[in-house]
Amino acid sequence: MLTVTSLNAAIPSHPRLPYPSTTYWKPVKARAVCCLRSNGDANGLYNKASPNVESEGHDNVKMTQPSNEEMEVKKGDIWRLFREAQQNILYLNKQRLVAIQELNKANKEKQLLVARIKHLEAEKQAGVGKDKVSICWELLLRLDSMVLTGMISTRETSDLRRLVMDHVVGVADVSNDILQKNDAELLAELRHFSDRSKKTGFRIVHICTEMEPLVSVGSLASYVTGLSCALQRKGHLVEVILPKYTIMDLDEVQGLREIETQYYSYFNGQLHGNKIWTGVVHGIGVSFIQPLYYSSFFNREKVYGYSDDFERFTYFSRASLDYIVKSGKQPDVLHIHNWETSIVGPLFWDIFVKQGLGATRVLLTCHDFDLQHLQQPDKLSLCGLDPPRLHRPDRLQDNTKTHLVNILKGGVVYSNKVVIMSSIHSKGRIIRSFSHGLEHTLSIHKDKLVIAPCGFDNSIWDPSKDNFLPENYSVKDMKGKVVCRVALQHHLALSNNASAVLVGCIIAEVSDIDLGNLKAVVRHATRRGVQFIFMDISKNSSKDRVLESIQELLKDENVRFINGLDEALSHLVFAGSDIIMCQSFHDPMLQVPLKALKYGAAPIAVTSTDNTFRHFVDHNYESTKFSQFISSGFGRLSLSQALDEIENNPSRWKQKIMDAMAMDFSWEAECYDVHASAYAAIKNL
Repeated sequence: MLTVTSLNAAIPSHPRLPYPSTTYWKPVKARAVCCLRSNGDANGLYNKASPNVESEGHDNVKMTQPSNEEMEVKKGDIWRLFREAQQNILYLNKQRLVAIQELNKANKEKQLLVARIKHLEAEKQAGVGKDKVSICWELLLRLDSMVLTGMISTRETSDLRRLVMDHVVGVADVSNDILQKNDAELLAELRHFSDRSKKTGFRIVHICTEMEPLVSVGSLASYVTGLSCALQRKGHLVEVILPKYTIMDLDEVQGLREIETQYYSYFNGQLHGNKIWTGVVHGIGVSFIQPLYYSSFFNREKVYGYSDDFERFTYFSRASLDYIVKSGKQPDVLHIHNWETSIVGPLFWDIFVKQGLGATRVLLTCHDFDLQHLQQPDKLSLCGLDPPRLHRPDRLQDNTKTHLVNILKGGVVYSNKVVIMSSIHSKGRIIRSFSHGLEHTLSIHKDKLVIAPCGFDNSIWDPSKDNFLPENYSVKDMKGKVVCRVALQHHLALSNNASAVLVGCIIAEVSDIDLGNLKAVVRHATRRGVQFIFMDISKNSSKDRVLESIQELLKDENVRFINGLDEALSHLVFAGSDIIMCQSFHDPMLQVPLKALKYGAAPIAVTSTDNTFRHFVDHNYESTKFSQFISSGFGRLSLSQALDEIENNPSRWKQKIMDAMAMDFSWEAECYDVHASAYAAIKNL
């Protein structure tokens, strides 16, 4: 018999639950219980007899049949007890389900935590191979400190720096035990280290305003870190110079230290003191410049968007060049970025090239020609430039507003090479359609323009070693992708339909979505049994309201929404999806199309301006290999066409997916190749 007591004993009290399972209900006070037969008699309470007849039991005890009124009262009590028992049982079952849900939630959290720990352990193990490079960077930064304090000459510093760079492994082995020694002892060790071989890698110094994970606003941050790590893994030596923002996250900086002496840089007719901080980030040497007199320049709540941005970044650009000269660095390439450090170009050729940097060349990377920054010509004198010399049509004079100077144009004119970051457009298309008034300038300098695609970090995004996935997989063994698909459906309570196509969509900017078109596409696809997962990671303050409207608009049993970035779940979305809808194939911030290809999901672009949800890429010999590949595979497909191909020609579709997974679009692939070729070309000028 099922009783309240037996039910209570059957419910487990799990140690992970925030409550004991027995405290969620209040038992009804026990009463005397009798059971009725089908004819209404109370079993065991009296013997059946005819009315008004007394029956004699054992020991001559007389038993009298209850009256009808008493029977009705007893019946009522029994049914009341039965209903109360039913309520208790239902309540217990309800609490049992709640307990099971909490237990499942705790288990999922445990799985995610274990995956996160494995991921961090893998990152730590991956960092072991960078130790020698990090040690060498600490040595190089110690040399910077020595020359700034006057301990050694710039000429000897240059020789010792070359020694360290040419013998990364040997110097690291020697110096690992002496990094704790003082500067004099360290210098003695380096002077006794013999020079036996030479390396052919380039020495590159980035002068920039962002670097992931220290300070990240746009695509520049991940580009600087991703490209720098790729270059260094290929044997080049890379250094980054940044402003020391107060909002910067310095927890990721290894060996952060302040150089004890100040150095001075020119600005607004005077020399001003600066502090230098040095450290290592992901094996890359980083120097931070902290102005003293103009301390408010980088002591703000955000990186960009102030009325004095020209003064702020012009100060930083000039201070970076002064620091390079003062510390005796002789890089092969000064790599500058966007308008914020474009002023380095004219500063270098008009002032610094004759200060020991005759062998150095300048390369500019431009992520977007939409931001160029126009300024009054006389402002150029703040950093020591000559306004009349530069306010000319062939130099910095703006092509449209001729009374102003264009800072980004100056970077293009005064750089030896210009790398334009675009995953989908050709050089010609960019000059014609996306130059924002610089078409004439870019046409004149088109021979030094090169196009490079963005990359992604394949040490984190790789399904064959991704610790966030329940089972890994690769192009040679795809069984794990099926496991990831089932896990994703289970996690989001989607029906486990093996034949249903699973479509993921990462929303980076909700305002860019055409809700009418999106609704039409989703409704058409869900009628075909397609399942959708939308993950909104936008940072718009009004995104919650917009997301609610999208959820209401797309409400369906086959549609799920994830509000906010969940790192582990985002990996599972890529791994479990058959198709990933992208807002653009050129996605320098999130690299969604690149990650989709790596994880065996077809990237299908959806734009707010195209009712058919197609995104035609520029198929041109001057465009990137990524552009040509995506155009021949997925770039011209709408979601409906992709679903048709999956249904009608599954073997062909599977081959497309496997071909895409075999491609390498990481930072170390085409992006690295373009930059390495550009460095080599300008070095030979």
